[in-house]
Amino acid sequence: MQRRRFLVQSLAATAALAAPTVRAQSRTVPIKFTLDFRITGQTAPFFLAQQRGYYAAEGLDVSIDVGAGSVASITRIVSGAYQMGLGDISSLIEFQAANGGTPAVQAVYQYYNRAPFAIIGRKDRGVTGDFKSLQGKKVAAAAVESTRRAWPMVARKLRVGDDLFQWTTTDFSQRDNVMVRGDVDAATYFHDSAVSLFARMKLDELSVLKYTDAGVNLYGNAILAGNALITQNPGAVAGFLRATNRAIQESFADPAAAVAAAKAREPILNEAMELERWRITREYVAAPDTRSHGLGDVLKRTLEQQVDEVSEVFKLKTRPSVEGIFHRGFLPSLNERSLRA
Repeated sequence: MQRRRFLVQSLAATAALAAPTVRAQSRTVPIKFTLDFRITGQTAPFFLAQQRGYYAAEGLDVSIDVGAGSVASITRIVSGAYQMGLGDISSLIEFQAANGGTPAVQAVYQYYNRAPFAIIGRKDRGVTGDFKSLQGKKVAAAAVESTRRAWPMVARKLRVGDDLFQWTTTDFSQRDNVMVRGDVDAATYFHDSAVSLFARMKLDELSVLKYTDAGVNLYGNAILAGNALITQNPGAVAGFLRATNRAIQESFADPAAAVAAAKAREPILNEAMELERWRITREYVAAPDTRSHGLGDVLKRTLEQQVDEVSEVFKLKTRPSVEGIFHRGFLPSLNERSLRA
């Protein structure tokens, strides 16, 4: 198994983690937030919070930039270029394992309660609902992509080799094109990201192989915060999460408003397509077990299992603690995070 080493050296940390406050900031705090990818309905709640002034009401001046992949978000935050962002939990586990000491970055709100990882294949190339139908096929994926990196966990669960199929590396922006042209037999996607492909190929022409269907229950992208912000301005972290959580709840109740907020930032968006994208996203943000512990939180045992799985599959030298990965001290109250719609 070939592994791309993306991990960077951790910044030296000199301060202990401080307990978060819940008071609004006495001065405006600038926060640069990196998305995992481009602006779509998947991340519409962040733009709704910005548009409706929820961040400003918390004393925050939040700027939101497009990302370069859910793995790259981690290094962006560690570098200090961004204070917060959306990043992949499994990749964060790898990062923490390679960098000891006080965590340079931690998850503070679980956005995707289940990772929306999927491989989508063309039926006319023999790809069915069975992962084993991918044997010998060509599967497109970006070089820096969490869905691709998580494949060995699926292979392990299915008792097949990591080399069941051949990877074809392509850019995110070209993935739909190579699928439509038939250059490849399948491609990796976040399930909700595949809406752009569904607009170009009929659904009955495609097979959607969700990692969850293989029994791989992984937490996906989470809101991450850098150590400097956590220790120096914990109230800003708590305020950002309150504002975002409020917008997520309102996005469930009024998806059109959320998508309109994203479109205000990115006018080229097709609202009908983005509404469908958000519909799929919602299934993963509000996965069934959020009924018990609310949005944004994790079940300790499930995260422990993910740490064990990542550690074993990627042969990590150390096993990071769940507490070092996920800092739940900034979460809004359970009442605020309970599903309302």
